[in-house]
Amino acid sequence: MINSPTDVVEAAFRHYRSQNREAAFALYAEDFSFTSPRDDHIDKEAFFERCFPTADRFTEQRLLHVVPADEELVLVHYEYELTSGGRYRNVEAMTVRDGLIREVQVFFGGGV
Repeated sequence: MINSPTDVVEAAFRHYRSQNREAAFALYAEDFSFTSPRDDHIDKEAFFERCFPTADRFTEQRLLHVVPADEELVLVHYEYELTSGGRYRNVEAMTVRDGLIREVQVFFGGGV
């Protein structure tokens, strides 16, 4: 059962890794916005077309820290290894309101 913003965020990462699009899609608000160094405020549809199907690029993804910053904002620090080689760390600032992910901002880190 998903009870808190951190539960929602952890579920979203699990569904991404398993590529369970239907379960993940239900966790994102209709007015969802995603921003990263490669994407500027794309909507839910674009996120699920462009970003969600990329899990096969990773051999591993490990959540290092999932920390609530306030009642809605969850900071996620994770490490991943690409199938092409290389290990990296990123941080995501995820806003969860009323049980739905409203916004994600991704900050790319360097190699580990």
